[in-house]
Amino acid sequence: MVDHMAGSDVETTATTATTSSLTDAARALVRVARMLEHACTELTLPQYRLLVMVACGDQRASRLAGRLALSKPTVTAVVEGLVERGLLIRSEVSGDRRAVDLSLTDAGRLALANTDEAMARQLGWVLDHCDDPALSESGLLQLSGAVERVVAARIATGK
Repeated sequence: MVDHMAGSDVETTATTATTSSLTDAARALVRVARMLEHACTELTLPQYRLLVMVACGDQRASRLAGRLALSKPTVTAVVEGLVERGLLIRSEVSGDRRAVDLSLTDAGRLALANTDEAMARQLGWVLDHCDDPALSESGLLQLSGAVERVVAARIATGK
């Protein structure tokens, strides 16, 4: 008699191992994100993310909500806080009363640079504890590219 369940058990074990591995990886990412958040002394993580987007040329406030996966009211509140701190300038768009362009002030560029440096230092410290720091860094860069593609696809499909 042939045991037809044996193959199924192997597949279940492989699936469980993969799920467990991905769960471990997700938990590690969450821990690293928390460590990086603690490295941010000048900016909150949402403020940092918004300043990065503006610095990279995404200057329309309306587009930032989708790219940051935040609600428009949340983006408005973050923008307001950054404007009040003198890190961001809000300006009207000619010909479109509802649109707002955002740009970094010198103080905003400095806060972003300081936070980038603190986060890079923290991440470097973590990577130094990896068996292969260069491979780990390369994996993170690949993950970054994949995240950008997923975000672009979600924006394109409206999901």
